[in-house]
Amino acid sequence: MSATTTRPTATKPLSLNRRRTGSLAWHIGALLILAVILYPVLWVVGASFKPSKDIINSLQLFPGHPILANFKGLADGIADISIWTFFENSLFYAGGAVVGILISCSLTAYAFAKIRFAGRNLLFSLMIGTLLLPYHVLLIPQYVMFQKLELINTYVPLLLGKYLATEAFFVFLMVQFMRNLPRELDEAARIDGCGHLRIYWSIVLPLCRPALITSAIFTFINAWNDFMGPLIYLNEPGKYTVSLGMMMFRDSDGVAANYGGLIAMSLVALLPVLLFFLAFQRYLIDGMATSGLKG
Repeated sequence: MSATTTRPTATKPLSLNRRRTGSLAWHIGALLILAVILYPVLWVVGASFKPSKDIINSLQLFPGHPILANFKGLADGIADISIWTFFENSLFYAGGAVVGILISCSLTAYAFAKIRFAGRNLLFSLMIGTLLLPYHVLLIPQYVMFQKLELINTYVPLLLGKYLATEAFFVFLMVQFMRNLPRELDEAARIDGCGHLRIYWSIVLPLCRPALITSAIFTFINAWNDFMGPLIYLNEPGKYTVSLGMMMFRDSDGVAANYGGLIAMSLVALLPVLLFFLAFQRYLIDGMATSGLKG
């Protein structure tokens, strides 16, 4: 009788120790993964305060005697071009991309989600199928087309697709969000005499704010960090974006001549994206965590 009464009390400390060991191992593993993820960021921060000669040779993560010469050198510009020119170009490109995506993709999503027309499901499936096309497959024909239209060295090739709802991922995201909105709202608006444009502007868009802001955040980050598109379509250094501006730190042999300035500019280039994300992160979480309204 005594053996049966002591058996449960003996297993309780054992199971508790196992839980503690598992929790400790999970936290240690999470911290190790976090350290691996954050190491490149910490390296960039530390290297931006080092002399160029110590960035490659020194193994220290942070310098013993930090300097500000790398950041002060950015004020002189690159090849007689102010770095603020690159930031203005990137801001114009990213801002235009955000506006284009929000307008075109939301209109397209409203048509797929709220309007019944012949071939809707087929067109929607074809649009989703474009996600399988690699970017490089369309690169040559698009370049030839824009070259014949004499639009090379302009921002039109970079922004035109944003205003034509060619980003199927954002259309799909907004369609899924709009489909979960209560249809009673549309029916009530039609009874009041509202057309599709009024319903889209006054009812659907305000309720889709989380999806719109989520699309805006991803679009801004993708456009700000875009390197391939500006590299192909922009030829004048005065029109370069930040990503292309950092390429100008190379010398004639293709090797970075000023590692300190390059890394300092890389760190400064992260700030707009970080600030944009922090300003709208609450809406990003809402847009990813919710799929619409529930009646």
